Amino acid sequence: MITPGRLLFYIALLTVLSACQSRPAETSSTASDSTETRYVRVPGKDPLRLLSDRPPNLETPLKYFLHDLTPNEAFFIRWHLSGLPSSVDTATFRLEIKGQVSQPLSLSLHDLKTKFTAVKMVALCACAGNARSTFKPGVPGAQWVNGGMGNAEWTGVLLKDILEMAGAKAGAASVSFNGLDAPPMSTVPDFVKSLTYPHSMDGEVMIAYAMNGKPLPLLNGYPLKLVVPGWYATYWVGMLSEINVLADTFKGFWMDKAYLVPKGVANGHETPEALAKDLEPINKMDVRSIFVSPEPGSILAKGTNQHIEGLAFDGGDGITKVELSNDRGKTWQAARLHSALGKYSWRRWSYEFTPIKEGTDTLWVKATNAAGATQPWHHWNRSGYMRNEIESLPLKVIHEN
Repeated sequence: MITPGRLLFYIALLTVLSACQSRPAETSSTASDSTETRYVRVPGKDPLRLLSDRPPNLETPLKYFLHDLTPNEAFFIRWHLSGLPSSVDTATFRLEIKGQVSQPLSLSLHDLKTKFTAVKMVALCACAGNARSTFKPGVPGAQWVNGGMGNAEWTGVLLKDILEMAGAKAGAASVSFNGLDAPPMSTVPDFVKSLTYPHSMDGEVMIAYAMNGKPLPLLNGYPLKLVVPGWYATYWVGMLSEINVLADTFKGFWMDKAYLVPKGVANGHETPEALAKDLEPINKMDVRSIFVSPEPGSILAKGTNQHIEGLAFDGGDGITKVELSNDRGKTWQAARLHSALGKYSWRRWSYEFTPIKEGTDTLWVKATNAAGATQPWHHWNRSGYMRNEIESLPLKVIHEN
């Protein structure tokens, strides 16, 4: 097995090599001009766009979103701490469940696969900062384009079943989750996230040991990953090793200081001139739609039909409508929604478009969900979270003999 320590060496080497190679940029029409596009091939993965190597953060090229399930070898990589373990010995690995429980547990992978009912779920895992590079004015942080997400079928165990076996005590208020990744120095807070106890017991939150029918890739959280369907990936703790049931609300940097958004605002919107004072931890994904094919800047032939394809998603209410416009919202036309793969999966849409004039043309797309939520023309916040601005696709139309 290639260890994370060796991985960093490969990334450093391949970053130098990639500087000598030219690859087309994966950008949207609103992406920052300063967004660098460097692709590296790390062990077990196809070439991914490199954002950082310590910790390793790499995003999925747009072409892989033509798959309903994102291939494991192309699934984006997101870590907060660079202190990843050099190896995971599955023979000795244990998932510890402790705290306010009647029976603390120490579960092996074999225990999880044999003592509990296996469940499967298709769910979108999306970084809260996905598409941060498109925010205007720009904000600091990893400059994701649209590849900080992936759709997969997760196989594992319901968190509810594990907590019931442990016998959570009356009055439990929250549950915290920690992984094998560690801070590189004592001044850096450990990456620990939490959910309320009722949320943990909702019968949907799960602990996955397989992804698209195969063991989790090391860099996607092997051997166990917390899956919190409908919520942003900051809660999807990888290399999960410790679950702690608490009598009070969990207090920690990554819940109290980081990943905060304006309170009570569906898409976390604020303005640079009037920053929100009342903040809360980010949680449920908002509604969004993106273009997948053709890619920005593609050349189309006038009068020729063009198949437009994209994806829409939300936090589980369900996408009910996707509409496109080529007159900046004066009129909208409905796209065709493809079959739903589950309420927490993205949903594919398609649209047939025939350009009628030469020169530049632009399409816009917006989605609406069952709760009536849709997308705004402009969206911004100080952290670059939850982008759901109406997406644009610039195209060039030519006369073809």
